This record gives sequence, structure tokens and C-alpha cells, in this order.
Amino acid sequence: MRTRTAVVAALTAALVLTTAAPAPAATGRPSRAAELIGRQALAANDGWAAAGTGTTGGSAAAPDRVHVVRTRAELVAALGGDNATNAADATGKIVYVAGTADGFEGPDGTPLDCADLADPEYSLPAYLAAYDPQTWGRVNPSGPLEAARVRSVANQTRQTQINVGSNTTIIGLRGARLTGLTLMIDRVDNVIVRNIEFADARDCFPAWSPTDGDTGNWNSQYDQISVRRSEHVWIDHNTFTDGDNPDSAQPVYFGRPWQVHDGSLDVTHTASLVTVSWNRFTGRDKVMLIGSSNTVGPDVGRLNVTVRHNLFDGTLQRLPRVRFGQVDVHENHYRLGGPGFAYALGVGVQSALYAENNFFTLTGDTGPADLLYDWGGTALTERGSWVRQGDRLPRPVSLLAAYNAAHDPDLGGDAGWTPTLRAARPLPAPLVPLAVDAFAGAGRLPL
Repeated sequence: MRTRTAVVAALTAALVLTTAAPAPAATGRPSRAAELIGRQALAANDGWAAAGTGTTGGSAAAPDRVHVVRTRAELVAALGGDNATNAADATGKIVYVAGTADGFEGPDGTPLDCADLADPEYSLPAYLAAYDPQTWGRVNPSGPLEAARVRSVANQTRQTQINVGSNTTIIGLRGARLTGLTLMIDRVDNVIVRNIEFADARDCFPAWSPTDGDTGNWNSQYDQISVRRSEHVWIDHNTFTDGDNPDSAQPVYFGRPWQVHDGSLDVTHTASLVTVSWNRFTGRDKVMLIGSSNTVGPDVGRLNVTVRHNLFDGTLQRLPRVRFGQVDVHENHYRLGGPGFAYALGVGVQSALYAENNFFTLTGDTGPADLLYDWGGTALTERGSWVRQGDRLPRPVSLLAAYNAAHDPDLGGDAGWTPTLRAARPLPAPLVPLAVDAFAGAGRLPL
């Protein structure tokens, strides 16, 4: 355990790092402080993304590959010039985001809506009439209207999915916001994303899945950040929200909520070596899925992720949900409970989840036994958890013991590995809310 002096020193250092700096100059060039932070690499031993060659992003970018962007079109241009091929641009680059860049913005800056992206043969009223389970039954939609929906999804993907190449840093200046878009990090290496608010990566054309659950579900496609088939990715000091379009405001069709949002940050399709640090996830349903399916195959030995010093505030599930990977979840603050809350840590197929010194602030009827969920896994290592339940004093709690006392079958207590990639000894759990609440999220870096 750290001494009091060491803890004070660590918090003081964090305060220095998060002191506000001058705004970018009127020339559009970032300030000197922003230039220095834009070239920062992930520290040695700081989670799985520090393994091997580490994660440096665009730290070696030449001056002509350093840009400040304010629109979707400028973002695409800075990432290589053509969204269809930008993922193949491995030249070092630093992209500073200033203000709000909106994925629903045409090349000339004209705002777009879902109707602009819809295939001419698609309409939601016709879709609802055609595939109503009362008449269509519980089989997957097919035929011309479903084909038109799929074409509409392809239109939206070309517009709102922004492809990121290797050796890239995307970092927000003060107040930076990306809304209505997905950063797609797929088949690349060495990417850093920092200090940005992500809002409302909405799906205009959710899919009806009649056999998903007992009564079917609507499912959306777009995450705010999606990491697939990639390595050495550092996601740091960002904020993830639904903006002014929360799930709670969506209509109900076929007796199920119209689901227009998917994950905040999903790591899937054999991705690995990812560090997720000092982010703030606020008021979202599905947050972090690690592993895309239960199929035993290429994901085995992959999906190694560190999740540290994040705030999960009013979120409902997947904090994270894990399959296959060795996932180190430490020193996070969870403020959970209330309507719709499902679980925090999902123990999935062949997962090896190691949870240490996390702090849980719980409201309503939510208790320690509700924080784990068995998605087909067998064990996790869990130690140092503290819980504050309602007005009660905080106390150390074994989430695993509470879960096993309330559920069958039991989960084992040994995930089969011990993390070694940590830049510092963990804070004691009672100090985690103090540090995380103050310093997690966008706007805390001096940019």
C-alpha cells in the first residue's frame, strides 16, 4: 500500500497535469503545451498497450502531418484525405480537434439527417408494418425492405464511420467534441485518442432481431470508438455520452426500446494490447464489450486490455463485459444503480478478468451481488473492492463472495494470471473516487 506521502505526491502530479493552459492561438496552430502533449507516448509499463514496442501514436509526425481540424471534412483530410483509404495511411500524424466536428455534416458543411442517408426504398413506417411480429412472426426480416435498410446502413457507414490509420494521435483541444460519428480503428497499429468528448453515435437504421432474448430486440451498429484487429491502442482522458439524445427518450416499437446506440468503446475481432485510462462514461447503456462472440477461435490469446482510473457514472452494463482476454480492471470508480442497471463486470467465455482496488458507489436496491454477471465464464480474480451503498459508510466487500452467495453456479476466484504491466502501485480503493472523479474525462489535460 502506498504511504500517505506517496498518495499526496501522486495527486499533486495529477493536478499539475490537469491545470488549464491557454487556448490555441488564432493562427490555428496548437499552443506549445498542446504540442508537447500531442507528442506524448504511453508511459512504460502502463497497461497492455505498453507491451512490446509500446504505443507512441503520432509522436514522430513531421510538421506537415500536424493539423488542427474543426469539421468532419477537415478530420478526414488530416487522417489522409480519403475516408475509404485512410486506414492504410501509416504515416505518423497528429490531429488536434478544435470545437465540434459532426459526423452528420456533408462535405460542404451542410447538416444531414437520417432521411438524407436513407435508401429511396426504405421508410421506417413501412418497415414496422412489414416486420411486425404479430404478422411476420419470429423470423429474421428479409425481402426488399430489409435490403433497403441494409443499403441505408451502408450509406451511413460511409458518412459517419471515420477510419483511422496506424501511427496516429487524435487529441482534443479545450472543448473538443466529436458527435454523431464512430472512430474506427481496424487492422492498424499504434493509435492514441485523448481529451475528446464523444456524443451520440446514433444509428439511423437499427436492425430488428426477433430471436434476441425472449421478445426480440432492436440492435444498433455504431460504437463511439471501435477497436478491431488492431494492437497498441491508448484511449485516455475522453468523455463518452449520448448527448441530448439519451436512450431513455427513444420510442418503443414491437414492445421493445428503439435502440439507436451501441457501445462506447468496444475491443473486438482479435484486437489486443489496449490501455483505457482516465475516461468518463456517463449515462450510457452498453459501454465496453471486449470480444465479439463466444466462438472459440482466433480471439483466444488476444483481447488483452487494461481498464484503469475510469469513471462509470450512471452506466448500465458492460463495464466491461469480457471474453477470452486477460483484462486488468483496476482503480476505477463505479457510480451505479437505479432503473435499467444490469451489471458491472461481465465474466464471459474463457475470460481472465483481474479486478483490483475498484470502488463502487451504489444507489437504490443495487447491492454487491448485482455487480458481477456470468456470461459463460468460470472465474475471475477480485481483490481490494470497496462499496458505498446508499447512506452507509464505505466498506471493503468481496464482490465474488456476494455473487456466489446469491447465484449458482459459483464463479471461481483465480483468473489464472497476475498483471505485471502497471506503471505504479495501485491506490488504496478508498482514495480512488477522490482521484478519478477529479481527473477522469475530457478537459482535464492542459490543452
